[in-house]
Amino acid sequence: MERWQNRVAVVTGASSGIGAACAKVILAAGVKVVGLARRLERLEELKKSLPVEQQKRFFFKKCDVSQEEEVKSAFQWVDQELGGTDILVNNAGTIREGNLVDMPMKDIKDVVNTNFMGAIYCTQGAFRSMKARNAAGHLIFINSTAGLAGYNPGPDYPSLNVYTPTKFALNAINEICRQELITLKTKVKTTNISPGWVSTEIVPDETKEMLGDVILQADDVANAVIYALSSGPHCQVQEITLRAVGEWY
Repeated sequence: MERWQNRVAVVTGASSGIGAACAKVILAAGVKVVGLARRLERLEELKKSLPVEQQKRFFFKKCDVSQEEEVKSAFQWVDQELGGTDILVNNAGTIREGNLVDMPMKDIKDVVNTNFMGAIYCTQGAFRSMKARNAAGHLIFINSTAGLAGYNPGPDYPSLNVYTPTKFALNAINEICRQELITLKTKVKTTNISPGWVSTEIVPDETKEMLGDVILQADDVANAVIYALSSGPHCQVQEITLRAVGEWY
């Protein structure tokens, strides 16, 4: 991680769960972190919980990634105040209850605009900064095993409705970015990280009870992020799949 010392990582959905865990481990590695999330008070709490030395390197902005103008404003602030984005952890995501075939269209649009369009808005914001500085950056997509081919949790679990298609889409975004970054002759890497069930706020309590100990923790995903970032300049960790021991799918 030495080459990332004092450089800047933007982590979306940083107010809790995987995003907060990623912010903490990246800060501990000596990197400046900008946390983006809708819940400003949770970002403030996160900063207060950090060691004093790390608090100086943690910055945050209120940002709903489903809103293009808010994303543009956030990345412009990073450019102006911190010199630009070197690492992007595309983590922000949401889910709604229901079945795709009859759930409210507003709920479907909320999930698509956050999980899919939000990732694109942030990717473009980060890449503009990397390209302008010819920086050897890294784009990381926090995906899900729900986005892998053959995903079939079985009839005992509730439908993930449009969440699953948005995670399938992230696989395509990661691969298209990888190809385009080569064509554009950049030094920017991409990594797609697909965990199974993770014990975060997004998972209902009844599902956690059903899974018991067969569930990942947010730190497991954050450690995978560090693993990808720790690879040498010549090496790209393209895909990581994480499952709890005993997890069926």
